[in-house]
Amino acid sequence: MAESSAAGRRVGENRLVDGVRAYRMIAAMWIRSTMAYRASFAMTTLGNFAATALDFVAILLMFSRVDALGGYALPEVAFLYGLSSVSFGLADLAIGSMDRLGRRLRDGTLDTLLVRPAPVLAQVAADRFALRRLGRVTQGALVLAYALWTVDIDWTVPKLLLMPVALVSGAGIFGAVFVAGAAFQFVAQDASEAQNAFTYGGTTLLQYPPTIFGKELVRGVTFVLPLAFVNWLPAAYVLDRPYPLGLPGWVAFTPPVVAVACGALAGLAWRAGLRTYRSTGS
Repeated sequence: MAESSAAGRRVGENRLVDGVRAYRMIAAMWIRSTMAYRASFAMTTLGNFAATALDFVAILLMFSRVDALGGYALPEVAFLYGLSSVSFGLADLAIGSMDRLGRRLRDGTLDTLLVRPAPVLAQVAADRFALRRLGRVTQGALVLAYALWTVDIDWTVPKLLLMPVALVSGAGIFGAVFVAGAAFQFVAQDASEAQNAFTYGGTTLLQYPPTIFGKELVRGVTFVLPLAFVNWLPAAYVLDRPYPLGLPGWVAFTPPVVAVACGALAGLAWRAGLRTYRSTGS
């Protein structure tokens, strides 16, 4: 039994290594293709930056009429916005192409990925790797920098350590949502818009304070689809604000655990969806 378990772990580790290698090679290929047209890359990245900046412009317009939103001042809302945007931007940059799976299912091109000696998930995630999505990450990072410069935070060592952990964990949670949404497309065939409702819609939701939403919605994004662990919980700790559901303060440090759990569940959903796939025959 011990030998069988060890062999199973080695197989899993080998598949992970193969997946990372395949992803890196495919992404590098698309990056080289993109950088062959540097002017086009610069313009599309700038366009991505400008398009995502409109979200924060809308927040600025709100604060031109009010002094606080749900009890949060502009720098505090900018802090929520920055955490959410950077985390989502990293996930979108890494595996944002997962929403293209529905198209591959319809036209049968997923079959070409199945016959290649590389994990399908890595191939789908790296497909058409879009370096222009750095525009979203950059825009979110600038807003986060502005928030950190202007918001009044009583910095401690745990708060300092929590910042990078929250960003990486948030990216992991959004990445799991991307994978789970792609897995659902094996059943629905074309569910990219439904997937976007939880990914792009989720990051838009998190850009605003939890205090402006109903308790049922807050419970849903805490205990059902745990997007609250991306920024609402860590931000509540950093900003010394109580969480609306009255959760203890230590839950602000659980995003890594939530990210791992979400990733494991998304991986199981992906494997189940892939097993149900039947070729189009074309």
